Amino acid sequence: MTEGSPGPPGPPAGALPEPHPALRTRLCALTGVRFPVVQTGMGWVAGPRLVAATASAGGLGILASATMTLEELSAAIDDVKARTDAPFGVNLRTDAADAERRVQLLIERGVKVASFAQAPRPEMVARLREAGVVVMPTVGARRHAEKVAQWGAEAVIAQGAEGGGHTGVVPTSLLLPEVVDAVGSRVAVIGAGGFFDGRGLVAALAYGADGIAMGTRFLLTRESTVPDAVKAQYLATPVTGTVVTTSVDGAPQRVIRTPVVERLEGAGRITTLPRAVRNAVAFRRRTKTSMASLVREGLAMKEGNELTWAQVVMAANAPMMTRAALVEGRTDVGILPTGQVVGSIDELPTVAELLGRVITQANEVLDLLAPGAATRS
Repeated sequence: MTEGSPGPPGPPAGALPEPHPALRTRLCALTGVRFPVVQTGMGWVAGPRLVAATASAGGLGILASATMTLEELSAAIDDVKARTDAPFGVNLRTDAADAERRVQLLIERGVKVASFAQAPRPEMVARLREAGVVVMPTVGARRHAEKVAQWGAEAVIAQGAEGGGHTGVVPTSLLLPEVVDAVGSRVAVIGAGGFFDGRGLVAALAYGADGIAMGTRFLLTRESTVPDAVKAQYLATPVTGTVVTTSVDGAPQRVIRTPVVERLEGAGRITTLPRAVRNAVAFRRRTKTSMASLVREGLAMKEGNELTWAQVVMAANAPMMTRAALVEGRTDVGILPTGQVVGSIDELPTVAELLGRVITQANEVLDLLAPGAATRS
């Protein structure tokens, strides 16, 4: 199916469903969104168009800033604000050389949420919270959730192994209840990894979560700027068509299994290291990131594990190879990060149609489980 195809019918424009009372969760109260659904900050994908579409439709859109310069981030925030007055968030790199300036930018522009793929520093959490910005790190282990909650984070995204990009080994069905049990009384917990519809949203609520976060599902919408041919490759991928590999940058990352990935997995260090060095230099130039910051990012990716300097250098491979595929359409040299859920997606709705369907289905499931228990106003 191409990006211009109509897809299954969704709610008419401006007629998004009224959510079941059970869907008015702590996440909604904390961030001011209508629906407890987060669009994650995917590098090279989560730009102003997708974020604004998500926010306008009632979800929480997260702008990806790790691949932007400070000036580009400033312009992107202005772009989102020009498209919608709904709340949205920005994903930040904790170890960016200009991280403090980015934090100040979010505060000055009144951005509602600051999300982090890595654990933010305690002083960063305190500064954002004092300014009224909700801090929402992504975690892959119970202990990480406990740590950021202790520092004052008001929400966490618990991403299970089914998720795309850098991921852990614990499935969402086990990680999510663990995190809820550990910190759910103190912070809003959002489940990620394997979610794509209203049934998944209700399942997350059953585990005690306050909502869900989706990446691949939002990548495969009409507002996503990923090239049509690349979207078609995603849509053609079966649920068994992904692989978690360390061959891209030394850290486990879920991607679509393509000839590029197979070559990477079969290549030796002599072949991969020179390419990694070139990508590190290219990434540094494009984002104005210091080499020291790249090294810190590589170390953070493998926190607690043995790491060679070759693996540290390889840390720049992921963003540059992702850009090649998702921006330039060069799937012959780039990688396609994805959640395992890609095999359950076969069409490209608008963001409003997607959120309308998710909430409508969640309403139906909740009504089926407890008929007459609550009346939507």
